[in-house]
Amino acid sequence: MDEYSRFVDWDKMDATIQTQDSKELICTDFQEFKQLARQGCWAKNHSLRAKVYLKLIGNIPCRTVTPDANVYRDIVVKIIGKRNTGTLPLPEFVDNNLVPNYCLNAEGIGAVRKIICCIANQFPDISFCPALPSVVALLLHYSRDEAECFEMVCRILACNDPSKRLIDQTFLAFESSCMTFGDLVNKYCQAAHKLMVAVSEDVLEVYSDWQRWLFGELPLVYVARVFDVFLVEGYKVLYRIALALLKVFHKVRAGQPMESDNVQQDIRAFVRDIAKSVSPEKLLEKAFAIRLFSRKEIQLLHMANEKALQQKGITVKQKSRCTPPVCSVSSSKRQNVHLAVHAENFKSEIVSVKEMRDIWSWIPERFALCQPLLLFTTLEHGCSLNRFYSHSEGHEPTLLVIKTTAKEVCGAYLSTDWSERRRGGNKLSFFGTGECFVFRLQPEVERYEWVIIKHPELAMTTSERGAKSTQVSTVLSSSSNPSDSSDRLSPFLAARHFNLPSKTASMFMAGSNECIIIGGGDGQALYLDADLNHGRSSHCNTFNNQPLCSENFQISAMEVWGFKDTMNV
Repeated sequence: MDEYSRFVDWDKMDATIQTQDSKELICTDFQEFKQLARQGCWAKNHSLRAKVYLKLIGNIPCRTVTPDANVYRDIVVKIIGKRNTGTLPLPEFVDNNLVPNYCLNAEGIGAVRKIICCIANQFPDISFCPALPSVVALLLHYSRDEAECFEMVCRILACNDPSKRLIDQTFLAFESSCMTFGDLVNKYCQAAHKLMVAVSEDVLEVYSDWQRWLFGELPLVYVARVFDVFLVEGYKVLYRIALALLKVFHKVRAGQPMESDNVQQDIRAFVRDIAKSVSPEKLLEKAFAIRLFSRKEIQLLHMANEKALQQKGITVKQKSRCTPPVCSVSSSKRQNVHLAVHAENFKSEIVSVKEMRDIWSWIPERFALCQPLLLFTTLEHGCSLNRFYSHSEGHEPTLLVIKTTAKEVCGAYLSTDWSERRRGGNKLSFFGTGECFVFRLQPEVERYEWVIIKHPELAMTTSERGAKSTQVSTVLSSSSNPSDSSDRLSPFLAARHFNLPSKTASMFMAGSNECIIIGGGDGQALYLDADLNHGRSSHCNTFNNQPLCSENFQISAMEVWGFKDTMNV
């Protein structure tokens, strides 16, 4: 075998990649390199992949002082000594249950633990990095010795390019990544999300497993193909692959009973046996077929989720006997990061605990850290629109729930403070962001996003809509360059949170002393009169021609919920 075979058990490897062909890859253009990576140009050539990895990782911009192969040779004996490498205890920041063998021989399996221990010695700032064992085990396949593998992993960990995020190394970064994945599933994989909501009591807990699917459960031939593209294109690739895995799982398992009573275990088992369902090529094809998926959107979502976690004091994993994953900045006992609506503290005249949990699974994950707080109810506060405003203002976001006299239940998640209605003076104008949505709970459960979120090319400026001006002055967001989808700022987040131009916000809700309108665009989904006794529901393109409830309805009860921060000490 060649120089990159020292740690590989070739009896367990795919025979098609055992070639010793010394073929070289000559490529300098990034776009060409990206296509070669996606096409698996070096996937069938073990030594070529090793050379490509060495080149790609060698080009990663790193800290001035980054441990190299010589450092490893200097410290390994001192740190490891004569201990048995097969049972060598790993540092607390990795998950000891997720150390994959990846067709390594006995020497390779021991080398993984040695390298991780040496990395812990050189990177004291790493506090949580469950993906590290998989990365080390994979790179050992393409290393001539332990020291070379150590150096490659150190370069990945020491990357100092702010635009090039690679591996999460803190619990805060890991948790915000999990929350961001949940947001992306919520937006791009609605059918799979609906299944998760149906079979799991806490869907956020399911999504917190996403990195484990990639770095732990995914077979070697798949994770190597993912890593090929990851080294070229960065962190976004990992989200794409995880979304594709969930899509395939939904397609294969939809309508079938789960193999266990735990959907997390079912997904893990499915990923381990992914070869029965889809090839590596098809998985990558599905991943990159997801449209309107930008690095900028991921960055904004990650910033928002990380900020929410910091505000709630969730920065490190708690060492306690509490059910993991529990986290804290002190020894105080806290609730699980992925909160569900607590039955003992929840009371509504309109929705059940189960229904509220369904709604909670749809909202952005940074707000799912909070508990529902009843702000306004017609049964207690009456049907005054002014009273509705006075109780709702100052809270962002809010949740509006309506029950009609026909026992229909519908509502809306509204991302923006109702006080924003005053910015247009006496003129009724829309505000809100693309995170807003409407939903129906009775007679059946369904959620509807605004059509502009799925098809931004349909957005038009006010001047373009001049011929369609109506009673309401409708303003839609518009990209300065609609044809450039890669640079389009996602309407998924509130623009003002990041000092972005107002044109990146998506308009959704409007209110005056005479009425409330929720929807906008080509027509409103909900129109509530001033006395909050009657309303109208429009059947329009904005919500896929699906009525939320009767076209003209009478309100039996209405509630407005805020989001109570229960995590702060």
